Amino acid sequence: MPPMEKVRAVIDRYFSTINPSKTHVEIGFFGGNFTGIPREDQKAYLKIAQEYMQENIIDGIRLSTRPDYINNDILELLKDKGVTTIELGAQSMDDEVLQRSGRGHTANDTRKASNLIRQKGFDLGLQMMIGLPGDTLDKAINTAEQVVELGASNTRIYPTLVIKNTPLADLWKQDKFKPLTLKEAIEWSAALVPIFEAGKVNIIRMGLHPSEGILNGKDFLDGPFHPSLRELVMTELWKNILSKAISEHNGKNIEEIQVSPVQINVAIGYKSINRKMLNDLIGDVKFVSNQKLEGREYYVVSG
Repeated sequence: MPPMEKVRAVIDRYFSTINPSKTHVEIGFFGGNFTGIPREDQKAYLKIAQEYMQENIIDGIRLSTRPDYINNDILELLKDKGVTTIELGAQSMDDEVLQRSGRGHTANDTRKASNLIRQKGFDLGLQMMIGLPGDTLDKAINTAEQVVELGASNTRIYPTLVIKNTPLADLWKQDKFKPLTLKEAIEWSAALVPIFEAGKVNIIRMGLHPSEGILNGKDFLDGPFHPSLRELVMTELWKNILSKAISEHNGKNIEEIQVSPVQINVAIGYKSINRKMLNDLIGDVKFVSNQKLEGREYYVVSG
């Protein structure tokens, strides 16, 4: 964790770039097991964040931690210090995957912690990793379904990457672990999105934050990293929709496809992938915004 004085400096620097009165603002403590650090350090960090909340500068405080580092005493402290959202690194709800990945907790630990968090009135976030040792698409889908059942309000989908100087890197070097390809990560994530959408679980992020060590290859060994993973996943969802539309119209006489304004860019696709697909299959097709359409609804105009 960073020095206390650096925390305030970072917060103030970010506030200099936004207008809190016109933006939903939260202070978050991420990148580790917050409730596993010494209790006095937890109090000190949260005291800084709580001052901003008391001055109505921020709307909430959120943090991430492990499922097996949650209990009533910890939650009482977090509630007293103004924490509003707790994200658990669930990663998977399959015990074989957790055991083979050396996560150190069980699926039941996640269930118990999730129930306690919600009983205490916090918003619950459940992060998941896809492509861990022993993982399959069916297991990932089951994890997503359990995230919904446990009452999470938000989630993050992280395809597993191989990072230097980690136990997973050792397995990878011994050819005992092979990460998902980028194509597989996109397809798996695309299968999870509708589950979360139907369960009203907000997907905060897809893909690991692109740190300098990953972007320059210093820390990164292998795996499906892409800085625009969310856009690629949404492009994949629309590719499937458009392929169905072509099939239903027998690939003929499609002049334009109307979609909602907020979806038009991903419908066209990352680097216009979907537009190019349609052009190759059936000729020039226009994408047109239609304010009356919502979500991934679409309307086909035939000639």
